[in-house]
Amino acid sequence: MKSIGLSIFLFAATTIGACDQHAKHANHAKHTKVDERGDQVMGFSHEKTKHTFRLYKDGGAVEVRANEASDAESIAQIRSHLKKIANEFAAGEFGEPKEIHARMPDGLDVMKELGDAIRYEYREIERGAVVRATTSDPRAIDAVHRFLRFQISDHRTGDSGLIESPQM
Repeated sequence: MKSIGLSIFLFAATTIGACDQHAKHANHAKHTKVDERGDQVMGFSHEKTKHTFRLYKDGGAVEVRANEASDAESIAQIRSHLKKIANEFAAGEFGEPKEIHARMPDGLDVMKELGDAIRYEYREIERGAVVRATTSDPRAIDAVHRFLRFQISDHRTGDSGLIESPQM
């Protein structure tokens, strides 16, 4: 009887391990596609740049910086893309995030619905740029936070996803 129990345990452990490996492979393939589409849509390499997503009490921010201060090409591409994103988001256009992630990211439906309640501000920073989303509408704040947490996960940035104080 003990050998039957041991056999069942070993079979279950092997099956679970195989499923875990399949899930890891599928997840890796998904992230590879996000990276590829992101590089194409954004116009700069995810390997030469760093995304940072910040959540604030009144919204949040998307920051992108070139890894190297001497990488003038990536810095120019970052600034061009984020300026475009700030203008598109302000106009209620969210096609690029959908294209990059192959689905509408969390929160964008509400961000689009509440359009005028959210202000998008573009600003250049050292080695890149930032788009800051601000609002006083509680539903819009929640939507911006869901969008940024989705970005953290899909871009695998390691950002905390916790609400922090805005940087000046």
